[in-house]
Amino acid sequence: MTDALSDLAATIASRRGADPASSYAAKLLLGGAPLAARKLGEEAVETVVAALSGSDAELTGEAADLIFHLLVLLESRDVPLSAVINELRRREGVSGVVEKAARGS
Repeated sequence: MTDALSDLAATIASRRGADPASSYAAKLLLGGAPLAARKLGEEAVETVVAALSGSDAELTGEAADLIFHLLVLLESRDVPLSAVINELRRREGVSGVVEKAARGS
């Protein structure tokens, strides 16, 4: 699974500086983090709606859109996917309750 995400992240990175008229990712990257974050928020809401009232296919599609837009936001901030993967690995085996308490949230 990580390979598919890494491949998608690499494709998004390759769109930086491309013609926004021919690349949706380039258009989002041109708008920077504010545009990417706004689009991620929209996709998050659509994912929640699909989870509560949509079909499995709708939820799958919205989840894919959500992941795509998260990767665009990470690219817009120059945060590599590997940093997120490393953070997930760091949290592996740690109780979610304990991990959340350690963050103070």
